[in-house]
Amino acid sequence: MGQADAEWRGDTRSAPGDFQQEIGFILVPGFALLSFASACEPFRAANRLAGRDLYRLRYFGETAEGRVAASSGVEVPTEGLPREHGDLHTVFVCAGGEPTDWHRPAIHAALRRLARFGVRIGGISGGAYLLAAAGLLADRPFTIHWEYAGATVEAFPDLPLTRARYVVDPVRLTCGGGVAPLDMIHTLIAARMGEAFARRVSDWFLHTAIGAAADPQRASTAERYGVHHATLLFVIETMEKTVEAPLGRSAMAGLASISERHLDRLFLDKCGLSFSAQYRAIRLTHARRLLRQSPLKISEIATASGFSSVAHFSRCYRIGFGCSPSAERQRLSRNLVGDSKSRSQ
Repeated sequence: MGQADAEWRGDTRSAPGDFQQEIGFILVPGFALLSFASACEPFRAANRLAGRDLYRLRYFGETAEGRVAASSGVEVPTEGLPREHGDLHTVFVCAGGEPTDWHRPAIHAALRRLARFGVRIGGISGGAYLLAAAGLLADRPFTIHWEYAGATVEAFPDLPLTRARYVVDPVRLTCGGGVAPLDMIHTLIAARMGEAFARRVSDWFLHTAIGAAADPQRASTAERYGVHHATLLFVIETMEKTVEAPLGRSAMAGLASISERHLDRLFLDKCGLSFSAQYRAIRLTHARRLLRQSPLKISEIATASGFSSVAHFSRCYRIGFGCSPSAERQRLSRNLVGDSKSRSQ
């Protein structure tokens, strides 16, 4: 049994940190630099605070000895995708941008290969989408950045997606990106080195409020909508949960235990929109996200957003966003082609 295997299995003959853990990051072009830094920097700080190399970091891309550009344009030098597991203990996939750009067969194959070797696999921000595409999340709870949740549900409806900040599973690790990796890596360092040491690492980054795994990724409904009326918040949250099968005014008022007239008055007074207009805006926002992030047909997006027909969907979309769904998708396709050409030059 190797050193990494001994520590992974919790061999009590060794003190915490006796073995160096090798942590890999597979970078997908357009990854979010903040998410990546939030994941790798705590390991670097842990090495410095411990006075020895607890962790060794490696960075992988789809080409041998290449460079992968983040969404900001910053490039990270990488080595080719690992063919063997070697001493790798954990490998994270960092992905940002749009799911339509995440068809990466070589990465999927590398992840499956590493998983067979027993390497722990993680996904950061959109990385869980690639884990799902590789078939590594069946029957395992996972999370993803809230921006990609709708597209992920449509692409992988049978997988147990949660809206948690991060999920730590014995062999799978996923988090929503942004600063959430700071919380997740804190948990991993604490499990290995103890809570006191992990707290020192987090203090290094002035990260004094450690988020729990089950904490939400987004601001509360009250903060996002600027509403603090309990009944109205309940109705808006119900709207967000029922975009595919919208409830009528009567049904929604019944759930909220108020009259339809009072329901209408609440929306006009607190939101400045009618009940129907607010519901439609929520559904259109969901539709736009699917249009940008999923390969679903426009007719399928219309259904997934609760519109009775493509014609009705297109009419509402044009009123809401100033163009038709088909024009939006064509524009996005041109942008993707342009981005691809610029990366190849």
